[in-house]
Amino acid sequence: MSKGSKSIIMMYAEDDPEDRMFLKEAMEESELPNELHFVEDGEALMDYLYRRGKYAGLSGELLPGLILLDLNMPKKDGREALREIKADPNLRRIPIVVLTTSREEEDIIGSYDMGVSGFVIKPVTFESLCEMIKGLTKYWFEIVELPPQRTGG
Repeated sequence: MSKGSKSIIMMYAEDDPEDRMFLKEAMEESELPNELHFVEDGEALMDYLYRRGKYAGLSGELLPGLILLDLNMPKKDGREALREIKADPNLRRIPIVVLTTSREEEDIIGSYDMGVSGFVIKPVTFESLCEMIKGLTKYWFEIVELPPQRTGG
């Protein structure tokens, strides 16, 4: 870990188990110290953030410092979760980076209109995924100053 980097919890909301596995492996390959949590849909993301249901035991623990969000998920998609997060004064400061396969202009513009901090097209190779993760974590955890992490619940 570089001198200026911080260990911050990352949340990845993604319904594809293979994409979750590749991101976890890219984090390990890149030797990044950040704790990485996963949820499979927008409904589980909101339960995690609000410490509801199976996440109730996490009450009082730190919320993620960065959310990687897929747009197309079952139950509650990324767009719905994004709207809900940005409408909540306790959650809206958490930076959200959309990580998706969509190249649709309406998804890009709509995501920024709803308050995302970045929009990234999922890399197609493992090597490019590692490079993307290194760049994202360097930017978010070494270069920019994030608001203090809050506890949930």
